[in-house]
Amino acid sequence: MAPLTRFRANKEHVPTSNMLEYYTQRASEPGTLIIAEATQISPRHCGGPQAPGLWSEDQVTGWRKITEAIHAKGCFMFVQLCAPGRAGSKEGYPLYSSSAVPIEEGGQTPKEMTQAEILTCISDFEHAALNAIKAGFDVVKLHGANGYLIDQFTQDTCNRRHDTWGGSIENRSRFILEIAKAVTSAIGGEKVGVRLSPWSTFQSMKMEKSLATQQFPHIVRGLKELKLAYLHLIESRVTNWEDIEKVEGLEFAFDIWNNQSPILVAGGFGLDTAKKAVDEEYKDTDTLIVFGRHFVSTPDLVFRLRHGLEANPYDRSTFYTPGQDKGYID
Repeated sequence: MAPLTRFRANKEHVPTSNMLEYYTQRASEPGTLIIAEATQISPRHCGGPQAPGLWSEDQVTGWRKITEAIHAKGCFMFVQLCAPGRAGSKEGYPLYSSSAVPIEEGGQTPKEMTQAEILTCISDFEHAALNAIKAGFDVVKLHGANGYLIDQFTQDTCNRRHDTWGGSIENRSRFILEIAKAVTSAIGGEKVGVRLSPWSTFQSMKMEKSLATQQFPHIVRGLKELKLAYLHLIESRVTNWEDIEKVEGLEFAFDIWNNQSPILVAGGFGLDTAKKAVDEEYKDTDTLIVFGRHFVSTPDLVFRLRHGLEANPYDRSTFYTPGQDKGYID
């Protein structure tokens, strides 16, 4: 199950009883791997109403109830740690980013982070990762995709810096690699994964292909050195939730990773396309297919995939409705 933002925590960003029900519903088949939604790392880096966090003891306690229930059903649970950057919403702090570049013309201009603020953010990721392990998660994933803060440092569509955090392939890679190093040092590389979306245009991202084909291989090589639990990649066949024609491939990452650990691939898959991907496109690789939207509408999706049964249709209007039961646990 992909990490799916749902905004059903309470106003203090603490997981709720509805979240407990939602996740345990989707652990209906033993062996299911659930990756929890984008979870905020600190009050400084918190975006979206009622998004869950992992900086307070109450949040750790709330998540522990969920991970214990998932494990009791013979399933596994990872968590995706996220700093939203310019895609967030103010909650008493500036809207931070790599540079003072809004998502779109006329949009809110974020604050370019100082050296001190960058180092504090890295520390916030480390603290949240330690809390994730306290909360009982099996693995921590760093959200380096979809135009959120890490991606805003990675790509020159947003990062216009000319210091040690921008201006070159190596410098734009520094933020994600320093976060990954801090987190792996704290909890071990075997408990860390990273998510990347080299070709996504969501939130005004996607570098020129000629530069992206240098930038992302450099990052993947740096991550490989840390011996991570897995790498999670988003195909070009989807941009956040919209299906599009696949143009660019992920072969470069598979070649670099070279089966060191599994690669998780997401991108609007159904049963037939998922089978084709693992049996043909990614044959001879250690690849897992990640499902998103249909896991929202179909708690027993694993059972249905196994037996060739159709998933329930999903209702996009209920995806991001804070606190609402409809489309969540009904």
